[in-house]
Amino acid sequence: MTKANPLPHRVANDPFSNPVVTGPSSQEFLELSTAEVDLAEYGGTFYQEVGGRPIFAELARLFYASVAEDADFRSMYPEEDLYPAQIRLQLFLEQYWGGPTTYSQHRGHPRLRMRHMPFHVDSHNRDVWLGHMNKAIDQLGLAPLHAETMRDYFDRAAHSLVNRPD
Repeated sequence: MTKANPLPHRVANDPFSNPVVTGPSSQEFLELSTAEVDLAEYGGTFYQEVGGRPIFAELARLFYASVAEDADFRSMYPEEDLYPAQIRLQLFLEQYWGGPTTYSQHRGHPRLRMRHMPFHVDSHNRDVWLGHMNKAIDQLGLAPLHAETMRDYFDRAAHSLVNRPD
């Protein structure tokens, strides 16, 4: 099971879904993010190989805990409470790596470029984001091949989201 979230949070105004609600309510979305997952249903996937939900929940928790400590970078996040973003990241990553499709069932297609377009993503912000993600990956203690597989994905994804010149 995942560790308790150290960041204060509350469910209000559908923050787990905002701006798109296609599935369960915020409270149901939150509950789905902590529900037990039978890894046998995801055989042969990276999701299963690394340990499933606990790993992705911890990765998202560690990432946002690091972001919360970086006042300059934290200012890019419009939500006062980072917990909804943490849950969205967790469920997106679970789905991307072959786990439950809870993210798309609730929020629709990920549309990463569209969802990040309102934010100033230049090479500096990309690199800071990658630094926080790599720090979180380091803390997971994954097998080297699994850690490098994640790093490769995040590097490519972060580069694709740059939307402002330097």
